[in-house]
Amino acid sequence: MKLKRKDNMPLWVSLGLSNFESRKGPIYLAIACLVFGLGFLPLPLLMDSWTWMDVLEWGGIMYPMALWYWLCVRWVDKNSSWEIVGSTVE
Repeated sequence: MKLKRKDNMPLWVSLGLSNFESRKGPIYLAIACLVFGLGFLPLPLLMDSWTWMDVLEWGGIMYPMALWYWLCVRWVDKNSSWEIVGSTVE
């Protein structure tokens, strides 16, 4: 069961949370984006073929993605509610 789109939900929130069932998934993904973004930082120091521009290109996209997921979760917390998934046994 996925998060249902409400009438007042913006498109950017709907797209960001379209495949998540609970609040836990996008938070874990935001944390993973931050960790992987930090993982690109030492590459120019460790490998001669990597430059700081490569770090900006590859690792720089991770931080806006983490911010996007965090803002989506925050919007749902303030304006909507998370449905309880798995509470009924069929």
